[in-house]
Amino acid sequence: MLAGKHLPVLPEHLRKDDTQVPGCESPVWLARIAYESDSHVRLAQDSQCPDSSESLAAYSPSKIIRGVLAVLLEKANTLTEEERESFDFQRYLKDNKLERHLSQSRSNGIAGVLTRLSTL
Repeated sequence: MLAGKHLPVLPEHLRKDDTQVPGCESPVWLARIAYESDSHVRLAQDSQCPDSSESLAAYSPSKIIRGVLAVLLEKANTLTEEERESFDFQRYLKDNKLERHLSQSRSNGIAGVLTRLSTL
């Protein structure tokens, strides 16, 4: 949960249906975003600034889920798009002993997050 306090937040204007992860008990939004030179944040696919920097960002009102998201995004944002596609995020959760702290319903939701991470 402490890691979740430092999670870069997906701006509220980007929390919409196409960034929401289905199947989560608590709402979760996850997207690839672009920070543009004018300090505006957009979805990466909507960015019109070629020199914008991109990263993954997420938000959930659940403190536990925000903590898990922070750990996952810390790793995901160090990987290239191709590396994320093949990275075993489930194993990463297990190796960091986070899996055991998730209830069955939260595990089901995190499975949706892991799928989305591999496709962004």
